[in-house]
Amino acid sequence: MTVPNEVMLITYGDSMGENLHQLNHILDAYFAGAVGGVHLLPFFPSSGDRGFSPMNYTTVDPRLGSWHDVDALAEKNYLMADLMINHLSCQSAEFQDYLQHHDQSDYAGMFLNWDKFWPANRPTQADVDLIYKRKDKAPYQEITFADGNQSKVWNTFSEEQIDLDVNAPQAKAMFRTAMAIFAKHHINIVRLDAFAYAVKKLDTNDFFVEPDIWQLLESISSEAEKHQLTVLPEIHEHYTLPRKVSEHGYYTYDFALPMLILYTLFKGDAMNLLNWLAASPMHQFTTLDTHDGIGIVDVKDVLNDQQIDFTTKQLYEHGSNVKKVYSSATYNNLDIYQINTTYYSALGEDNRAYLLARALQIFAPGIPQIYYVGLLAGKNDLELLEATKEGRNINRHYYTESEVAQEVKRPVVRDLLKLLRFRNQEPAFDLDGSLTIEKTDNAHFTLIRRNQAQTHTATLTVDLTTLRFSVQADNDVLTLETEQDNSND
Repeated sequence: MTVPNEVMLITYGDSMGENLHQLNHILDAYFAGAVGGVHLLPFFPSSGDRGFSPMNYTTVDPRLGSWHDVDALAEKNYLMADLMINHLSCQSAEFQDYLQHHDQSDYAGMFLNWDKFWPANRPTQADVDLIYKRKDKAPYQEITFADGNQSKVWNTFSEEQIDLDVNAPQAKAMFRTAMAIFAKHHINIVRLDAFAYAVKKLDTNDFFVEPDIWQLLESISSEAEKHQLTVLPEIHEHYTLPRKVSEHGYYTYDFALPMLILYTLFKGDAMNLLNWLAASPMHQFTTLDTHDGIGIVDVKDVLNDQQIDFTTKQLYEHGSNVKKVYSSATYNNLDIYQINTTYYSALGEDNRAYLLARALQIFAPGIPQIYYVGLLAGKNDLELLEATKEGRNINRHYYTESEVAQEVKRPVVRDLLKLLRFRNQEPAFDLDGSLTIEKTDNAHFTLIRRNQAQTHTATLTVDLTTLRFSVQADNDVLTLETEQDNSND
């Protein structure tokens, strides 16, 4: 299918309002025209990780609503849903059956058994060291079957998330069922969560294993195409990996952009950013913020080590209430390569800097995604962070409708919504069009987007020394309140 070229909101089903029904009402009431799509973060029954430990894909978590509510959202928005390609909940019926019946279970081959994976007398320490992992221990957990036997199962992330053997018929059947249900309920894009971890192979690092990963992607995509679904692999790693995926004709994410824009604004130097934008594919999704932290590993070699270190130090020094401990094991951080903060707080809650960051995202090649906290220029939620001791909750505030009604009155939010509506309405942002960069020096530059027919032009002019910028389409200038008043609100 053709992906609608409109701004996509990323949100949980209970983050703006208590459920999907209220979310739908809030989108209609406050964000009409600013948001054209919704990445609805996992809304299935789950045993943890805010939905990313799914128990099945056939039902909607009753706390959030029903498939009827998903259908209602799809009437006015294109939708993205997650397929956790790497794992399934330990509380799922399939894994519980495996525990109960051991090798006699119909699902015995569905889950990746650590002991059976390795030949005799392995794994060695060298084997374990070779595995790509984002925690400080071997990726397995011990389990006890109902018959008293014990074994180990592969476990990349939390103990709630048991890794799948993606080649097992049972896993393939689950993927097929999920995509058929997604299509039935008018979901347009299937996001392959933790995609690069899905293939495990002896004597590899078990991350983006070639050529097997391409065979998996082709298999999933072939099934998705039967239902007119677009596949979006999610890969948090060195930029060369998503670029490879893009070169194979798939949509990808630009996860380097968040740190790259922070560096640009902190340093007042756009050279790295402009080089990156000039080489970026159009058929991608851009982000500045997501439900996780700001990724560091994604920007390696786009920025050098000294530039990354500079950006990180600036973020901690000037970011509002950001501390290194919030991204550590003390606050249950699962990924040592991420910094937990809202993007607004990362920029010191400076309105002009924040709007410039969003303007740069809008003019960058691709379709902008904006996380719900970012949509409301949300500050770090230290109360939720401390109450839960979960680092990522600093950026997961729960907004009531009355809070949303107040937040949209802030000048920074009004200006952001104006920018997003401009992005959705302006034909110059054609994904088959072009980006031209004009530079006076590394602090003064212009980004020019033109549609394929060259009949429409949108221009962003930036002065990094003052953080002032202007936006215009053809001859019409977009007027923003914060150009007159940059006070933090």
